[in-house]
Formats: sequence, C-alpha cells, structure tokens
Amino acid sequence: MSMSASEYLLEAARAVTAVEVTDRAGASLDVDEFVDTAIYHCRKAHAEGGKVMFVGNGASASHASHMAADFSKNGGIRSVAFNDAAALTCYANDYSYEEVFSRQIEMQGLTGDVLVAISSSGESENIILAARAARKIGVSVITLSGFKPHNRLRQLGDLNAFTPSPDYGFVEIAHLGIIHAVVDLAAAQKSTEISINKRFRA
Repeated sequence: MSMSASEYLLEAARAVTAVEVTDRAGASLDVDEFVDTAIYHCRKAHAEGGKVMFVGNGASASHASHMAADFSKNGGIRSVAFNDAAALTCYANDYSYEEVFSRQIEMQGLTGDVLVAISSSGESENIILAARAARKIGVSVITLSGFKPHNRLRQLGDLNAFTPSPDYGFVEIAHLGIIHAVVDLAAAQKSTEISINKRFRA
C-alpha cells in the first residue's frame, strides 16, 4: 500500500460510506434501514429479557468486546462478547477452535437474542458456525464482512453489512463505524425517551 496519510484517511472514509447492506433474501437496503432495523432488534431482545451477543477473531474480537461494553453502558442494551480466554481455550481444547463460539451460543443463546458476527473475510469457520448455531435456535443474526461480495458469512444474516475492500484496515474501520452508529444512535434515542418521560412525569 503506497499512499500518504491524507490519502489513507480519505480511503478509510470511502470504505465506511461504501458499505453495502442486504437482508436475509439478499435484497439491498440503505444504511439507515440497516441501523434502524438493527436498533429495533437489539432493543426488542433486551426488552424481552434477551441480549446481544458478539463474536469475532483478532481485531474483530476487540470490536466485539468494545461494542458489548458500549451496547450495555451507553445503549442500555444487555450484551456480551464470547471472547473470554478461559472459555476460548476450554472449547478449543475439548472440541475444536472452529466451535469456540458456536458451543457458547448453543449454551447461552436464547430465542429472540441477537448475534453480531464479525469477520473481515466473511470466511472464518468459527464465525460461520456461530451464525449457523444462532439461526438454529431462533437468534437474529447481523453480519459484518468484507473482501469478497459472495463470502459465506454474508449469506447467513438477517442483516448483512459488507465492506467492498480487500484491505483489513479499511474493512475493520468500516465495521467499527457502522456498528458504532447502531449503538450511538440507540443511545441517543434512549436519551430522548428518558427526557420525554421525565417531562411527562413532572
């Protein structure tokens, strides 16, 4: 990659705005529909006693942990990331690394929960198995992927955000941007509702 810092940042911005969104049937959605629908499903899961689950490897694992914290603290939405080292090594040792997330979802996932599955390539086997396990128990699946448009993960979500870039950095920046939009706008809605409720109680 040969470019200046300013060119890099412009390309990163383009990656965020170039995100392509599809639904379960593969129909195109705009980013507003993606964010609004994701907020709806996440808040519905929380209201019904469920949660949002995050999975990812490497940098995507850090996104998963970051977003689980923000969804809970800022968005007021119950959430968890399945990245605990003891759990990962336990499931990898006793089963396989491919099953480290799917086994946890089978144990802890509930019908009506939401899974956010993050994979830059959309081809990480443990993320694919996680999405499949979630679908089997009635969990809504949101996928964040990149690289190739026909990656396997993109075919498994109820909502799918695909970043058309072959570069890890730009894909990861776009993923963090779009999922941050979900939690930040959910938090803004929550703040508005709190203000309205306080006004009507006064």
